[in-house]
Amino acid sequence: MVQAALSSSEITAFFETLAPYNELPANQIAALTEAVSTRHYAQGEAIYKIDAPLEGIHIIVSGTVDINDRDGKRVSQLEKRQSFGERGLLRNGKASTNARAKTNTTTLLVPAATLNQLIKQFPAVAHYFYYGERVRHKPGDLNSLKVRDLITRKAISCNPETPVAQAAQTMRDQNISCLAVVTNDTQKLVGMITVRDLTFRVLAEALSASLPVSQVMTPNPPTLSPDALGSDVLRTMMDHNVGHLAVVDRNRFVGIITQTDLTRFQAVSSALLIHDISQANNIEKMVAITSALPRLLVQLVASQQRHEIVTRHITDITDAITRRLLMMGEEELGPPPVPYLWLACGSQGRQEQTGVSDQDNCLFLDDRVTPDDMPYFGKLARFVCDGLNACGYVYCPGDMMAINPRWCQPVSTWRHYFDTWMSRHAPESHMLASVMFDLRPIAGHHELFQNLQAETLEAASKKSIFMAHMVANSLKHTPPLGLLRGFSTVRTKRGKNQVDLKHNGVIPVTDLARVYALQSQLKEINTRARLLAAEQVGMVSSTGAKELVAAYDLIATLRLENQMRLIQSGQKPDNYLSLSDLPDFQRHHLRDAFVVVRTMQAAIGQGRRMPV
Repeated sequence: MVQAALSSSEITAFFETLAPYNELPANQIAALTEAVSTRHYAQGEAIYKIDAPLEGIHIIVSGTVDINDRDGKRVSQLEKRQSFGERGLLRNGKASTNARAKTNTTTLLVPAATLNQLIKQFPAVAHYFYYGERVRHKPGDLNSLKVRDLITRKAISCNPETPVAQAAQTMRDQNISCLAVVTNDTQKLVGMITVRDLTFRVLAEALSASLPVSQVMTPNPPTLSPDALGSDVLRTMMDHNVGHLAVVDRNRFVGIITQTDLTRFQAVSSALLIHDISQANNIEKMVAITSALPRLLVQLVASQQRHEIVTRHITDITDAITRRLLMMGEEELGPPPVPYLWLACGSQGRQEQTGVSDQDNCLFLDDRVTPDDMPYFGKLARFVCDGLNACGYVYCPGDMMAINPRWCQPVSTWRHYFDTWMSRHAPESHMLASVMFDLRPIAGHHELFQNLQAETLEAASKKSIFMAHMVANSLKHTPPLGLLRGFSTVRTKRGKNQVDLKHNGVIPVTDLARVYALQSQLKEINTRARLLAAEQVGMVSSTGAKELVAAYDLIATLRLENQMRLIQSGQKPDNYLSLSDLPDFQRHHLRDAFVVVRTMQAAIGQGRRMPV
């Protein structure tokens, strides 16, 4: 295919607008322009094949490229300004996928030596290509956090003409102690009015409540930018002797930081909440305690705790609530007639709860239970499930709860359930098995589950047809890779034009990890722990496990960061991410993470050991 090479000026202009190269100084962009080569590929032509040595990375200038797995199945489709080949190049220098031109395509090839030198010399380039490793860093403290991460609620303001009485009513209704005063047109901050101002400047002076706030506010108050640090907040408050600071981004008011916010940040912890839960003597107090969970999630994520630490803390609180409800239930109903065990499945079972969780639970009863005993456990289950719902853990839409008599049964019935699921190859059996293989004891007599778990894992690993169906079931949720800049987005009303980081991000990895656990009789329940254990027993190669764990870490971290941003803006957290909210380099790494997951799905679907 003969085409004219791009001119130096065209290549330079291209790099000047493409991350991360646009962060380079002019002389380095000029050197990069000289180092790259232009490559042309005809429609259908192979660019490289899997396991082949790579010369460097390709950046698409024009055309479309299909990225395919070992079996030729497309895992991603890339277009102009997107790059490919970096994952294999930076791992071992060999291609981890196949790349083929879908249409006539022109790329710029950045040589491996040039790329490695840029990564070594420029932090912005290193950050771009090794962003996934950022999610394993050490957590920060209050002083090192940015102001944007300390804001815990949406910005609330009024305009200068607002009557004093109306401003006071807004503060009362929103349960806040100050209001920013901003212009209607540009949201420019012009002042601040506080409860203290209302007391000293209005009430004490017997002024009219109909006065505009502009006459009693503090004009031109001290401000900070969202990128200022927690230490800047403390210093500015002391320097100006104020307890409220407005946050302004490019002359636009975006929020307020108060002394109360700082106190809450330092005071809210899972240990404190668990202690308070253990002392609660009614549902109302437990509801009040769990209202702090969104603040805890923001604090943990903002302080850069690893995702598995955040979800463990959140789940620990759910466990504590469940145990306290069981104790309260027994106090009300009396001692249980036979031993029992309350178990959780789903995200609570795996210790992976986030800011969006329903409840999934069941009861194992001692085989000595009689029909006359069952009403007791029905009432106990109702007490606990209703209490969890009141605390924000909504009823399971699929009725996977102990209040469903099907999931409140003696151990012998549960043993029969598992035997049936592994023998009858019906869709419901595989779905239920997927849920119930994530069971984790919460409270009661743990021995009711221990033998059954070991027996079930051993039996499942030996039933090849059942395992084949479990593998097929694990492939029902796939990463959102498609035509729109490498992604496919949700098309339904809820989450439209967004990526579902739960069903198309986290769950595909969770399902893979469950299959690995069943195949190797692993007792681990947590997804990340299962992946690491699968590597240790040789179910997954070291390379495959490390790539899948890194992909999972990135997806799970972005999911939590998105929930944090939603909470900070006053919205309810969910699992839908707008790709437009991500900078180019994050979209780039998210796409690569999805490619890893799809590649691993393809491997297990073909019955292969994970790639070496």
